[in-house]
Amino acid sequence: MPKLTKRIVEAAETRDKEYLIFDDELPGFGLRVMPSGKRSYVVQYRIGTRVRRMSLGVSSVLKPEQARRQAFAILAAVKDGKDPAGERQAARQGTTVADLCRRFLEEHVAHRCKPITAREYRRVIELYIKPALGKRDLREVVRPDIARLHHDLWHTPYQANRSLAVLSKMFNLAEMWGLRPDASNPCRHVKKYPEDKRERFLSPIELARLGEVLRRMEDEGIESPAAIAAVRLLILTGCRLNEIMTLKWAYVDFQAGALRLPDSKTGARVVHIGPPALAVLESIERRADNPYVIAGKKPGTHLTDLQHPWRRIRKRAGIDDVRIHDLRHSFASGAVALGESLPMIGKLLGHTQVQTTARYAHLAADPVKAAAERVSGQIAALLGESAPRPTAGTRRPA
Repeated sequence: MPKLTKRIVEAAETRDKEYLIFDDELPGFGLRVMPSGKRSYVVQYRIGTRVRRMSLGVSSVLKPEQARRQAFAILAAVKDGKDPAGERQAARQGTTVADLCRRFLEEHVAHRCKPITAREYRRVIELYIKPALGKRDLREVVRPDIARLHHDLWHTPYQANRSLAVLSKMFNLAEMWGLRPDASNPCRHVKKYPEDKRERFLSPIELARLGEVLRRMEDEGIESPAAIAAVRLLILTGCRLNEIMTLKWAYVDFQAGALRLPDSKTGARVVHIGPPALAVLESIERRADNPYVIAGKKPGTHLTDLQHPWRRIRKRAGIDDVRIHDLRHSFASGAVALGESLPMIGKLLGHTQVQTTARYAHLAADPVKAAAERVSGQIAALLGESAPRPTAGTRRPA
């Protein structure tokens, strides 16, 4: 078919069904002829495997060259990675941020995220994102809107940063789904608040006190055996809370001394455990109607709340500021104290990123520092140096 001209457009015959006449000079530019005789210009292009078609206007109003210029501009935008048809559709539908939240949860989170992550996403969306931006038109949200939401949560830096991260993911998907233009994510360049990484490790004295409290509460029967066993397994294995709470007997390999977890925060992994942890497992009563190690009160369920028992345990042990996750940190600090390398500690804890284990680097330096002090102290004694010499630029006190 030659170049679409006014003569060709007016001469196009009508048929029982609509059909397209495409221009051979500008691929994608065409004329749609309806059975009623109505003629309109269209532009057609492909996004991935999906074919998009946009109507440019009827031939009775639009001249062929005017339609051609529109088509050329649209096809140029497609080459730049944009989806003009998707953008027009989103504008017509008036997609709101709440609509994006719903699609994000249904099409992304439900299929790609673990249950704990999915719950956290839903919580952030319901508590922070939808109240602030839910009614806004998705295409009208700009960086100052995101910065304002982030700033309103300045008093909880961690929550502010998590909300920003969820929003950024949502807007990236909005671009992929053709709901916003490419490279339009309004979360870009919104600076996160610094977060103080809380590192709390139980000292040897605190560990001894915790062990004594667990034994007393077990003997007195004032705490559930399941909760006590869970705390012991957490401190003896370094596992994450969910890994212990959802642990099934089928995952426990007593012969190999390992927990073979089919799923965890970092995917399937094998947790090698020592004799003390195995002894705890052997002491737990198995229930015929329950596959879980830390069994709940109802048949076939696991214990779901360790926070309340832990608060009672830590209060009695005098360690009120210790969180459950700090038991995992304490396991890691114990490994450092015994001279284990950071890569080995990462394997013990199931880390996939070196940066995650790097938080224990300062602990690994402690034994080296102590050795340096012992060596330098001995040499100083031989030199007759009973006190540290002042460094350059300082004066010895009179």
